[in-house]
Amino acid sequence: MTDEPTGDELVAMMSALANPWRFRILALLSRRSDYVSNLAREVGISRPLVHMHLKRLEEAGLVVGRLELSQDGKALRYFDVASWALTITPESLARAAETLTDTQQAGGSRSKEKGQSP
Repeated sequence: MTDEPTGDELVAMMSALANPWRFRILALLSRRSDYVSNLAREVGISRPLVHMHLKRLEEAGLVVGRLELSQDGKALRYFDVASWALTITPESLARAAETLTDTQQAGGSRSKEKGQSP
C-alpha cells in the first residue's frame, strides 16, 4: 500500500477497523502470528466468524495470510499484521474522497438525507 491510501482503500480500512472483533483480532496479531483456531479460542468466537473477520482484514490490506505445515502435517493458515500506517487529517480525507469510485452509494445516502428519493 502507498503512504496515502486511495478513498476506496481508506473506506475499507476504516470499515474493517470499526468492528470490535476485528479490532481485537488485529491487536492479538500485532503481538505474534497466529492461525484461525487459536485466534478463535483467544477471542472467544467461532472459527467461521474469525475466518470471516480475517478475510475482511485481509481485503482491507491490514493482515496477510500464509500457509505453514504443522509438525503433524496439517496445513495451517497463519496471519500476520501487514505493514501499514494510517494518519488521517482533514486534508488527507479530502484527497482520498476525490479518488472514491463507489460514488453511487454516497450519492444515494445524500439523497435520502435531503428527503429525496434515490
